[in-house]
Amino acid sequence: MIRTRFAPSPNGSLHLGHAWAAIVAHDLARARGGEFLLRIEDIDGARSRTELAEEHLADLSWLGLSWDGPVVRQSARLESYALAAERLKALGLLYPCRCTRADVLAASRADGPDGPLYPGTCRGQDVDPEGAAWRIDMARAVRMAGPLEWTDELAGPQQAAPERFGDVVLVRKDAPASYHLAATLDDAADGVTLVTRGLDLFAASHVHRLLQALLGLPVPVWHHHALLVEADGRKLAKRRGSPSLADLRRAGEDGRALADSLRAGNFPAGISLGTGVGCAA
Repeated sequence: MIRTRFAPSPNGSLHLGHAWAAIVAHDLARARGGEFLLRIEDIDGARSRTELAEEHLADLSWLGLSWDGPVVRQSARLESYALAAERLKALGLLYPCRCTRADVLAASRADGPDGPLYPGTCRGQDVDPEGAAWRIDMARAVRMAGPLEWTDELAGPQQAAPERFGDVVLVRKDAPASYHLAATLDDAADGVTLVTRGLDLFAASHVHRLLQALLGLPVPVWHHHALLVEADGRKLAKRRGSPSLADLRRAGEDGRALADSLRAGNFPAGISLGTGVGCAA
């Protein structure tokens, strides 16, 4: 039996792109007689808002989506993130870093999937860990883990290449864990067997596969679906005026009909389904 999940962050309203992602994960689970879980990723400091989490639940119900079991919240799992970080530190794989984004931008000489690659400024240095972020020594971690593979249902077998990201942050200065660490641990804790998410996160799975190996976690299969995009090819974003589901719901639109239209490929004017699999970076 498969188990999928949808995991929104309550730092903004959901829009049609989120609706599409939730529908894909929900429908994959239902079509295969599996389970669909809902997780609220609410550890992003002051940006996470309880009222938005409740809005998200209302939006998903309005779309006619149901989930199995209780809603899981990352804020209840802080201890698991801390324990995993301590385990990686004990392996000699994490080091403190006090560089700002501006520091990284100024010193970087190459770009990775997340933007400018961190040049390793603090690696091997005597950095005060108080209030610092913690980065993984990627080269050392890759050597320790050895060759790794993972499989995407649409793109097929992949040779893990987490080194493309450089020394990514796993424990943020302003949050108990980065997306990479929290999502990997959460999917394992929830027994997720099919990680369903957008193509924009395809490259992140290379890092997540590495963390699974280092922490002895089960390895799921991935399903990176195409994104809903605007006329210029950019994915939908609330900051660029994409209508929120809450606004549509309050305006009296039929959420179930909207979900069925998306399933049928009948997208609103100016919105289409992006193309390409396995190539997102």
